Amino acid sequence: MAPPATERWCWALIIVLLSLFVQSSTAIYCGEEDCYALLGVAQDANASDIKRSYYKLSLEHHPDKNPDPESKKLFVKIATAYEILKDNETRAQYDYAIEHPSEVFYNTAQYYRAKYGHKSDPRAVLVGLLVVLSAFQYLNNVARYNEALATVKRTPAYKNRLKALELERTGGVSSKKKGPKPIDQKLQEELSNELDLQIKGAEKPSVWDLLGVRFVLLPYTIIKLLVWYSSWVWRYKVKKAPYSWEDASYLTRRSLGVPLDAWTNLDEYKKEDLVQRRLWEKQNLENYYAEMRKESKRRR
Repeated sequence: MAPPATERWCWALIIVLLSLFVQSSTAIYCGEEDCYALLGVAQDANASDIKRSYYKLSLEHHPDKNPDPESKKLFVKIATAYEILKDNETRAQYDYAIEHPSEVFYNTAQYYRAKYGHKSDPRAVLVGLLVVLSAFQYLNNVARYNEALATVKRTPAYKNRLKALELERTGGVSSKKKGPKPIDQKLQEELSNELDLQIKGAEKPSVWDLLGVRFVLLPYTIIKLLVWYSSWVWRYKVKKAPYSWEDASYLTRRSLGVPLDAWTNLDEYKKEDLVQRRLWEKQNLENYYAEMRKESKRRR
């Protein structure tokens, strides 16, 4: 079945636009001219022949010796052709483009890589990329945090905490007038700064969390991790020492797949109960999940 007329026209328009904006494989080098023809040499000419021909033609068409405007344009083309053919890598890419004119996008990418790639220090590119990404990351974190903070400040829970802090600072003295007394704007900002707001999913921005800083500190992080792992193996695998509360909590949290902030918000009794179950041991974990399933069915 033939495609609809509208679809055919769309494809025709795309092809026309591509033909207007995408140059041929060789045109990106010496325009519509042939680089070898501009220098008057054959495609299999050696480097000495190319260099000799270039010096001869450049002297003939140099603007200081030949004031003809057309000769000046030709001199620019000759210089461009020589820049292409004097470099073995660029010349090989040009020869490939002559033999494979249909590979337009590949030839274009190779041309610009050779033209601009070697001029950029990879280390400088990496540093610049990390700086740009870190800047965007920090601005995004600040925007998310401010938006979350504004949302929290509109909740009754936040207003109650703010009111409680105000009463604590004033010694519990409240206004005798009926109705809630609005808090002064300056005082509200001071009290707000004293409140430790922990917003899940929108933590306060920190430079230590930036991609660039983490990349710079990566060697230190790896060394610290190796030291921690070696200490863990020596203490618990070799010496068979009992787990400390912090390490037992870590194993419990990892076994249950509980995030650190969720674990921190659990009450101490619940934490102690989970740690004492030794859930990092497979059988204990399976028994715990079985109990949870039974409890869930019983509540239904």
